[in-house]
This record gives sequence, structure tokens and C-alpha cells, in this order.
Amino acid sequence: MYFSMNYILIMISIMVSIAYYTILERKILGYIQTRKGPNKVGFMGILQPFSDALKLFNKNLLPNENMNLILSYLMPASSLLIMTMLIPLILYNNMSLYDNKHNILL
Repeated sequence: MYFSMNYILIMISIMVSIAYYTILERKILGYIQTRKGPNKVGFMGILQPFSDALKLFNKNLLPNENMNLILSYLMPASSLLIMTMLIPLILYNNMSLYDNKHNILL
């Protein structure tokens, strides 16, 4: 129970931090290019990552007769699931990633 709650909290915090890192990057690129950057949703654009996520999920796919709709919706969700299931392997392993002879670059 404790592990699953800890895992859920870590996943939520990672996803929210990635969303806000993206908006920070967009704002910095906007200032570099002398634009205002994303400031559309919420106070000073603070809710813009959530608006971008909703827009991404509501994008229209133009169905083709040769297109498999189940696979086109299932594959992005399965790749997200696989990546979220890999996080405990990195965070909760017994051996350190940095002390091995052949270590993994993070």
C-alpha cells in the first residue's frame, strides 16, 4: 500500500514538473524571440500546461479507411504506461546506478 501511494505521488509530481518545465521553456524561448510567450490560460499562464494537455487529447484524427482506430488510440496510451512502469526500476533498485563499473547514464 505504501509503495503504491509513493509511486502514484512520484508519478504525479514528475508529470506536473514536466508540464511546468515545458511552459518555462516556452516562456524563455518567447522572451528570446521578443514575444510574450504562452500567457493565455490562468494568471500569468499558470494553467497553460493543463490546457495544452487537454488540447492534445482532443486533437482530431482524420480517419482513413485503412486506419485502425483502436491501435491509433491505444499505442500512445500503452507507451505512456510502459514509461511510467519503468520509473520504479530506476528509483527503487537495490544497486546504485552511479557506483557500478558499467553504469547507466541518466
